[in-house]
Amino acid sequence: MQPFMSTAYITRKERFNSAHRLFRPEFSDEQNLKVFGKCSNPNWHGHNYTLHVTVKGEVSPETGFVADLKDLSHVINEKVIIKLDHRNINLEVDFMKGKLASTENLAISIWNELEEAVEKLGAKLHSIRVEETENNQAEYFGK
Repeated sequence: MQPFMSTAYITRKERFNSAHRLFRPEFSDEQNLKVFGKCSNPNWHGHNYTLHVTVKGEVSPETGFVADLKDLSHVINEKVIIKLDHRNINLEVDFMKGKLASTENLAISIWNELEEAVEKLGAKLHSIRVEETENNQAEYFGK
């Protein structure tokens, strides 16, 4: 059987639940409310997030995989999910310290957490998509 020698993309989907607050500490509560709306609630609010991690690479002639999805899932869980699930993004997530806890910043930060580990699996990150709600999501394709 002849192997395909072309780039393919594969996506792993994971889920986590987190709380956050969109606010700037130098703003008054009124200004935060004006800029960030109800997402600036001083008592936080939460989401059931869905994370899509898409990697790309050459399909292995031996396995037929770009990356083993079991290994990819393990990396995502170890580097990201256990740090985010049932946590307050603003207060408890090391890779979000000092950053506004927007979905866009979360997607970029997740990319930074995963990039090196994904390369060790023999693939490259293609995109990170974070779905905050069914209507709101952010996608990041790297630097």
